Amino acid sequence: MVFEEKMIMNGEPEDEEEEEEEEEDMVDPIEVVREKCEATDHCVHTRERLEQCQNRVGSRSSTEEDCTEELFDFLHARDHCVSHKLFHSVK
Repeated sequence: MVFEEKMIMNGEPEDEEEEEEEEEDMVDPIEVVREKCEATDHCVHTRERLEQCQNRVGSRSSTEEDCTEELFDFLHARDHCVSHKLFHSVK
């Protein structure tokens, strides 16, 4: 109890709140680059193929088909784009 009162009087809880706010402002550069890459023509095309597959599989009650190939194609296209752009944005 005494320790908690000292923390409140010393203002340490406020410092913790400031640190949390600073952490929220940080943005992972890979997420920004991924979003930009997902907007490129090749990635849009592979995402459309993935969504078509998901819709097709979701509309059937029993099927052995899955969309693994389409998912890997999309991830490969996006990551290929990211690999060329990421290190230019990292300090």
